[in-house]
Amino acid sequence: MAIKSEQEYRDRVSKLRPKLFIGGKRVEDLTKHPVTRSVIDATARVYELTLDPRYTDTMQSVSHLTGEPISRALHIHQSRDDLHKRLDMARLSSQKLGTCNYRCPGNEMLPSLAATTWEIDHDKGTEYHRRFNAFLKYAQENDLVVSGSVTDPKGDRSKRPLEQDPDYYVHVVEKRPDGIVVSGAKQHATGAYAADETLVLPGISCRKGEEDYALAFVIPNGAEGVTYIGQYNPFSMERECESDLRVIGNPVYGQRETCLIVFDRVFVPWERVFMCGEVEYTQSFITRFAKTHRMNCGGACKVGFMDLIIGATQLMAEYNGLPNVSHIAQKITRMLQLNDTSLACATAAAFMGKEEPAGSGVFMPDETMSNIAKLNTNDGFWEVMALAGDIAGGVSVTMPSEKELDNPETRDYVMKYLGAAAPAHKRMRIIKFLQNWVAGLHGVGTYQGSGPSQNQMMVLYRIADLEGKKRMAEELANVHA
Repeated sequence: MAIKSEQEYRDRVSKLRPKLFIGGKRVEDLTKHPVTRSVIDATARVYELTLDPRYTDTMQSVSHLTGEPISRALHIHQSRDDLHKRLDMARLSSQKLGTCNYRCPGNEMLPSLAATTWEIDHDKGTEYHRRFNAFLKYAQENDLVVSGSVTDPKGDRSKRPLEQDPDYYVHVVEKRPDGIVVSGAKQHATGAYAADETLVLPGISCRKGEEDYALAFVIPNGAEGVTYIGQYNPFSMERECESDLRVIGNPVYGQRETCLIVFDRVFVPWERVFMCGEVEYTQSFITRFAKTHRMNCGGACKVGFMDLIIGATQLMAEYNGLPNVSHIAQKITRMLQLNDTSLACATAAAFMGKEEPAGSGVFMPDETMSNIAKLNTNDGFWEVMALAGDIAGGVSVTMPSEKELDNPETRDYVMKYLGAAAPAHKRMRIIKFLQNWVAGLHGVGTYQGSGPSQNQMMVLYRIADLEGKKRMAEELANVHA
């Protein structure tokens, strides 16, 4: 069976030695550093869910290459049902982790790679699709964690790649008989340092003359010339400095951890190159990845997070002794409305999906509905957090440490004054859990993941059939009579 166990993943990741820095210090062992360990624990939990009989239909599929059971994280959508089950996987993972499913970004690049490499080969007689299928089969047979990154640092946003430092975008610096050498960087790479492989897609729709930037390839963890520089923020510091992780908002799995990946003359064998120079296909790579990611990241992953926020907010209302107050019920109902609207749009994106391109065997979600799902979530997630903060009250950001419950000088005071309709220890745990959301990184992270609102607005306007709508209005208004 190709599907590996949680322990098999842990054994494998314990041997990885990427060149990684967090907070200005080299990380020598991923399994021991408190920040990187949370990425490993979250990823291991996904492996555990995949082998849980209760979730087999959601978390597993059958490889179209080998006919063997595989993790859905490595599956290429073959039908609308596949798209919907992938959506279910995203929501379930978020509900169980309260943070990123670190197999998600790479998973959502795989269909784009499958479809677009097929298209390039069909049009130009290249071998990219054969190479991609060989890599995919290898990843499926070994049940690898495949991360992925699209976003380049960009530098001066008013300039194209050739108008500034070339390393602001990943590009070819040398072509050899056996492969290419690349330099540049990718940012926001989610969990890449604890993944087996990292896929790289173009982060810009390239023009003629920018062939060196029209790149898609995959590299193994810790390839020579690759440096990972982890994100660092107050939540990183809290996890790094806190000896008792039980008092953290999300004790085991923490925040979504990302990194800047620097490519300093990294060699990539031709067998791992899936596009090199075909500028006219870069937009297809980006669009196909984006609509898949927006359906899942925007319309399902964040729905799972909102499920958790709504549940914690309802608990907080009950712990405060106000479970039946009408204005609180109205606010929680509004949270449910926002959550279910995002889920409905994502579900529509899956059920309105179609094979793309025709003949490839790869199914893509409906572009309009996937963008609508993400656009709704961008606004809705902030409102859900605001309502949660309103119901929880100021204590969600002013609460003393739960360690005061172990302090003989303060314990009785804290137990007395932070208790309500529920004892202080239960109330404080939910307050800290909510703080993880309402005062955390997830709001801005929701905008960043699969693109800010302006991106979706541009896509929706570009693909809308405005001419058709105009004709409908003209006909009914009898404009040309």
